[in-house]
Amino acid sequence: MKLKVKFEKEICQDFEFVDGKSDWIDLKSAEDVELKAFEHKLINLGFALELPIGYEAYVLPRSSTFKNFGIIQTNSMGIIDNSYCGDEDYWRLPVLAIRDTKINKGDRICQFRIMEKMKDIEIEIVEHLGNKNRGGFGSTGKN
Repeated sequence: MKLKVKFEKEICQDFEFVDGKSDWIDLKSAEDVELKAFEHKLINLGFALELPIGYEAYVLPRSSTFKNFGIIQTNSMGIIDNSYCGDEDYWRLPVLAIRDTKINKGDRICQFRIMEKMKDIEIEIVEHLGNKNRGGFGSTGKN
């Protein structure tokens, strides 16, 4: 799969994707960021990308992001569809700082993978699903 990537030149002169050995691609902060506890910010990732038709990208923090930087992603998971592909549609990571923190330009803070979009579905409204109840939301794993 080939992807067209446009880097935000004034920010990312030496930016590159971090090719890992997993199915996810690490992304770096394109700017230095200082946040006080409970401040939020859209951290610029420094690029726009054209996804192939029929695909979308999922953006999530790296497993070490909270430990290393004390930030969480505010929308839990970023979903970028293939219509977000304009020259100024730069990717950003919305974060909330849990503690005072500093993120340096080039720090790996999140990751993404490309997934095929959900196929067309047909909704059928019914009175009963006809299946056994599991016990309600949050009913498993009560250790």
